[in-house]
Amino acid sequence: MKGPLFYSKILLFGEYGIIEDSKGLSIPYNFYKGALKSSENPTEEALKSNQSLLRFSMYLDHLQNDKPELVTFNIQEMQNDIASGMYFDSSIPQGYGVGSSGALVAAIYDKYANDKITVLENLTRDKLLQLKGIFGQMESFFHGKSSGLDPLNSYLSLPILINSKDNIEPTGIPSQSVQGKGAVFLIDSGIVGETAPMVNIFMENLKDNGFRKMLKSQFIKHTDACVENFLHGDIKSLFENTKKLSKVVLNHFKPMIPEQFHQVWQNGIETNDYYLKLCGSGGGGYILGFTEDLEKAKASLKDYKLEVVYNF
Repeated sequence: MKGPLFYSKILLFGEYGIIEDSKGLSIPYNFYKGALKSSENPTEEALKSNQSLLRFSMYLDHLQNDKPELVTFNIQEMQNDIASGMYFDSSIPQGYGVGSSGALVAAIYDKYANDKITVLENLTRDKLLQLKGIFGQMESFFHGKSSGLDPLNSYLSLPILINSKDNIEPTGIPSQSVQGKGAVFLIDSGIVGETAPMVNIFMENLKDNGFRKMLKSQFIKHTDACVENFLHGDIKSLFENTKKLSKVVLNHFKPMIPEQFHQVWQNGIETNDYYLKLCGSGGGGYILGFTEDLEKAKASLKDYKLEVVYNF
């Protein structure tokens, strides 16, 4: 048995902000992928995944009993497949902010949901929101609270523009420039990030009036501007706003940035060789970088391996 492939994703803009209704932009990242498989001679990884799927199937059984109007699954078929050794074979690193659980959720929905909404039908805004709601409930098994965006991105394999909580749409992004010097890249922090503790820190900070004000007047403002600039191909403004965003994150989201990267982050802002931002919830995993000159950024960040995601 081998199921269809589901890809990782990168939230280019909107981490934390979308919890408070900022814009966001999420794109598929086809470098990493996963699929449901079964094997006669499972590895240790496959056995671990198989056990996790069994727990997930029990959770989904509860979910459909609690909310039958939201979604139901063929749990019996799923549990039979798990008993026959099914696992999620994935190259997507876990705890790296590129949507490892999102791809798994998309694969399970695709295979076992009853009356599923398919990628081929006319995806109205209502259907997208319905899917996002289902995926949010499914993925909360892994994170405690999920927007449902990662699985939605994996499932559709399209860039998704988040205008607000109740307004999302598939979008086109400017095509990549092969000749361009600019790039969006990933740096591996070498640390696995845990989503839940980072989100908890953010939720605690939200109780503070000053933090909430900063979020609206700076963080969300710059995030929204970056999304608009990127979609319209306004590269000059994009880098101006990404620099502002990078500063705000360094000043107000320090716990989400691994300590050994505080200085690297600052250097980017001071030299303008690159600007860093969080990729997902932070705390480890990947860090996202933007540069107008990839060669310059590579020279400045020579101690790190850069993975290019998008070329300007």
